[in-house]
Amino acid sequence: MRIVVVEDEPAIADFLVRGLEAAGYSVALATDGPSGERLVLGGEADLVVLDVMLPGKGGLEVLASIREVRPHLPVIILSAKGEIEDRIAGLDSGAADYVTKPFSVPELLARIRAHLRTGSAEGGRIRAGAVEVDLLSRRAWSGGAEVALSPREFSLLACFARHPGEALSRERLLAEAWGYEHDPGTNVVDVYVGYLRRKLGDPAAIETVRSAGYRLPTGDGR
Repeated sequence: MRIVVVEDEPAIADFLVRGLEAAGYSVALATDGPSGERLVLGGEADLVVLDVMLPGKGGLEVLASIREVRPHLPVIILSAKGEIEDRIAGLDSGAADYVTKPFSVPELLARIRAHLRTGSAEGGRIRAGAVEVDLLSRRAWSGGAEVALSPREFSLLACFARHPGEALSRERLLAEAWGYEHDPGTNVVDVYVGYLRRKLGDPAAIETVRSAGYRLPTGDGR
């Protein structure tokens, strides 16, 4: 697997390259936006780790260019900009994940493995009970009927589909679907679960698990 790292801080870039190579990945490094863009679009890449504050061209601009040519390539933003608004901007721009500096290499490696599995699994389709999601085309179906979802609704449903039958806490859902590291005192998860239930056409499509969060049933009694 080949990972492209686009990072302009020498110490962090060296740390990343050594950590990724030690984990068995082939790594290519770019230290500015334009060269990172050329490296991704002109060669083989299975995943990109992308800084936001880059010389020459900002990370979100680079991400936009990548999405035009390779819409399904996993891109993980790695940035010192950790405010909620920054995370939302990154995810809504098409990033698969958003990790803030300072970061844990084992956690970053776990996220990389998860996104590489998602990108290679069965065309990106996941089935859980009556629900099916296509991670590549970002389409969803319930009981065989396609459901029109907003980007955030799709991200939340995809999170449930990746963990069928598992009770997911609000904090975990915030982290995976919104990129929050903690609950900022918002009921946004509850609101969006309500949206999903209505659009899926079944109030029980996503179950409430008392004191634990929510769960997408598998259809086999779990």
